[in-house]
Amino acid sequence: MALKLSIIYYSSTGTVDAMARRAAQTAEKAGAEVRLRHVAETAPDEAIQEQEAWVEHRAEVEGDPVAEPGDLAWADVVLMGTPTRFGSAASQLQAFIDTLGPLWQEGGLADKVYAGFTASQTEHGGQESTLLSLYTAFMHWGGILVAPGYTDEVKFADGNPYGAGKVTGETTDLEEADTDAIDHLVSRTLHVAERLAS
Repeated sequence: MALKLSIIYYSSTGTVDAMARRAAQTAEKAGAEVRLRHVAETAPDEAIQEQEAWVEHRAEVEGDPVAEPGDLAWADVVLMGTPTRFGSAASQLQAFIDTLGPLWQEGGLADKVYAGFTASQTEHGGQESTLLSLYTAFMHWGGILVAPGYTDEVKFADGNPYGAGKVTGETTDLEEADTDAIDHLVSRTLHVAERLAS
């Protein structure tokens, strides 16, 4: 039976969205059943309108499915993605996490494989603390953390043993090191989930 993978993410200008879509493609190629879900936008419209890339990305995902607690209940594996905001998850993703209390109380978040991915504009922009803050929630839920560590040579290129991280700099396009890191994160989480299920 195919593993069920939910990819829950927030993206303001499209970088984390591109990472999420790459993860979905990789998982589907590996035979997983995938739900790709962005969380609801909570920023005020005046803030969004000040950035052209933010306006464009909101229009691009307008008709896409929005994450609901049931997407986590359904999954065997959950990948969460967020931009780094002052070393933490974006408030939009955190707002979604804050709705999961009832599912957590029912035990519906426990015993699943979890990992995270993030993006920041600079190399030392808080990626590690962002992923660790996500992992704190996963631990509270009784989740099984599957960080990539340095289990593949690709991790020496992106340098992030906590999850997959993209440094945007001047461009938000995914480069080979980025896609390799995402592919490895997906394959590792699915592999561990398969071993747990057997």
